[in-house]
Amino acid sequence: MRIAIIADVHSNLEALETVLRHAEGENALGQVWCLGDIVGYGPDPAACMALLRRFDLRCVPGNHDHAAIGLLPTDDFNRDAAAAAHWTADQLSPEERSYLESLPHIVQEGDFTLVHGTLRWPIWEYLYSPDVALAHLQRQQTPFGLVGHTHVPMLVVEDEKAKEGCRMYYPEDGTAVKLDDGRLIINPGGVGQPRDGDPRASYAVYDSDARTVTLHRLEYDIAATQKKMEAAALPRWLIYRLSIGQ
Repeated sequence: MRIAIIADVHSNLEALETVLRHAEGENALGQVWCLGDIVGYGPDPAACMALLRRFDLRCVPGNHDHAAIGLLPTDDFNRDAAAAAHWTADQLSPEERSYLESLPHIVQEGDFTLVHGTLRWPIWEYLYSPDVALAHLQRQQTPFGLVGHTHVPMLVVEDEKAKEGCRMYYPEDGTAVKLDDGRLIINPGGVGQPRDGDPRASYAVYDSDARTVTLHRLEYDIAATQKKMEAAALPRWLIYRLSIGQ
C-alpha cells in the first residue's frame, strides 16, 4: 500500500492539490496521513479540509488548527500568524470546527506514531535538536515516528554510539529512507509553507511493500495562492514568504 505523508498544509489548496495528484500518480493511494496544521496562514482552509477528507485520512491537529477553533490562545504567535489565525476562525463552519476539535493529539498506525510537534508536547514543541529528538524517542513506543511543525524535512536516526544519542539529516528531493530495524523519526517537510529556503511543496510517500519512505519536492502555482491571499488581505509577509521558502 502507498500512503501519502503530509504536514503543514496551511490552507494552501494549490500546493495540496499538486501533492495529492503526484501521490496518486498511476497507482492507487491507500491512505493519507496528515501531521497537523491543515489550516492557518493560507487562503483556503475549508477547501483544504474538504479535499483531505475525501481520502482515507489519519490526522492529528497542529497549533494553528487549535488556534483557529479557540483551543489555543494566539498570545505566543507572532503578529502575522495571529492575524491569520483570527481570519481563519471566521472562515470555518461549525462542522469544520467540530472536526478539528475531535482530532486525537497522537495517532498510532502500525509501526508508526503520528504527532504534530513531539510526543513530549504534541501541539507546540519543535523537533529541531538532538536533545528534543531523544526526549521524543524515549516516549515513542513504535519503531518509527512522524512529526511536522518545523516545515523542514528531517530524518533522525537513533544511534547509541553517536555522541548525542542520535544522528540528524536533512534529506533532499528523491531521498528514499529504508525502514529496517533501527528507530527513526521522519519529518516530511511543509506542504503549504516550506521553510528550508526551497519554495517547492514537500511531502513523503510510504510504500509498505518496499518498506521505504521517499521524500518529494514539487513545484506548484505559488502565484495563484498569493493572489488569493492578497484578495483576503492576509499579511504581506505571509504572502511573500511563499516565494522564498521561508
